Amino acid sequence: MKRAERRGMQRDGRVLVVDDEPDIRELLELTLIKMGLGVVSAGSIDEAKEHLRNERFDLCLTDMRLPDGEGLELVRHISGLRTDLPVAVVTAHGSAENAVAALKAGAFDYVSKPVSLEQLRSLVKSALSLPDSEEGPTAGQQLLGESPALTAVRELTAKLARTQAPVYISGESGSGKELAARLIHSHGARRDKLFVPVNCGAIPETLMESEFFGYRKGAFTGAEQDRDGFFQAANGGTLFLDEVADLPLGMQVKLLRVIQEKRVRKLGTTAEEPVDVRIISATHQNLAACVEAGRFRQDLFYRLNVIELKMPPLRECREDVPLIAESILERIARQGDGTRARLSQKALEELMRYDFPGNIRELENILERATALSASEEILPEDLQLRPIALPESAQGENLPSASGFGAGSLPEYLDRVERDAILDALAKTEFNRTAAAKLLGITFRQLRYRMQRLEIREPGPSTGSGN
Repeated sequence: MKRAERRGMQRDGRVLVVDDEPDIRELLELTLIKMGLGVVSAGSIDEAKEHLRNERFDLCLTDMRLPDGEGLELVRHISGLRTDLPVAVVTAHGSAENAVAALKAGAFDYVSKPVSLEQLRSLVKSALSLPDSEEGPTAGQQLLGESPALTAVRELTAKLARTQAPVYISGESGSGKELAARLIHSHGARRDKLFVPVNCGAIPETLMESEFFGYRKGAFTGAEQDRDGFFQAANGGTLFLDEVADLPLGMQVKLLRVIQEKRVRKLGTTAEEPVDVRIISATHQNLAACVEAGRFRQDLFYRLNVIELKMPPLRECREDVPLIAESILERIARQGDGTRARLSQKALEELMRYDFPGNIRELENILERATALSASEEILPEDLQLRPIALPESAQGENLPSASGFGAGSLPEYLDRVERDAILDALAKTEFNRTAAAKLLGITFRQLRYRMQRLEIREPGPSTGSGN
């Protein structure tokens, strides 16, 4: 029987409270009883384990420090039982290390002392609304593939959906990071609330604070009415920070405080308001390397990267290409006139050999183009138009990497030369309009500006172009 059915609309759920301080235990018991829940209390880990052996619970709420050990021991014990029982911990105020350790050990969530009853009620409601672990994926929202890499990703997303731990999703562009984030959200306790995706690299730095935290009417010129930010919009749900490495350092400080305090302050006000948001972040960059280079705060990195989910590139899952391609072709047919194209055997073989530098997103683009270009319902190899990524004309005379080396200089120097030539070629084609050049290169304006500064590419005189 499913969890929600057992509880009868959550009115008869049973909670195991583990705390050796009578006052705190009584406070927790009264709060839970007022919520219509049954409560069983224990003062030690051994006593809690005895109750777990003999009784069924829908939630365990445990203190971190107990007479016979740490609450983490109980978290690991419950995780080892392989049950659906969520366990939350009560940590000392300001003990971020304990909170992170609990989440990594498998805790559903945590609440800090002194216990906020509002946060406690929210945590309990979320834990009791977790879907049954046997429920299948939502139609159209699944990670296709039977390769070991994708199977491992599916298993981990299922586990992450049953916690409130911050998740950092790494992987190359187009590898499905946002899909994984949506799956974690849609299979978790927050599935009935909003999933708010934010591309951090697409927001001008001057607008970031107002976009994230909202503002009051009159807070600045043009603020004609009150407006909520991303955090308010995602309240109760999930905030997905895509390309989080692009956040400027000043915004990183503000984001860290919101994550720690779970409160935001709109521009133009002095009062803070509570927010209950789960953070999932992602980037195609190496975030640890960004920390080493001083471009990303180490303390924020540790708060975001509680659990890392690595999305494999498509070239490491070649056996999944036929299944994924079939799914994409079915979607294209549904969105079109209903006529479903099919891959010829030779076209499929070509796809299986291709490296897909753009991963699944590139496969989607290839098949959409091939469907449009094909003269029949069968897609032939020539319809795919697969070819190596073309270098700009100015780079075609360079020595390409081979087993014997990269021409003059090291690999980083070679890559810098290729990147410089690609940027110069795009700038030349757009008459040095940097906004258009960034779009042509498939990067943000800020990323182009950073690369130009790093490679010392200078803008010519005003007569050459707009320089936007």
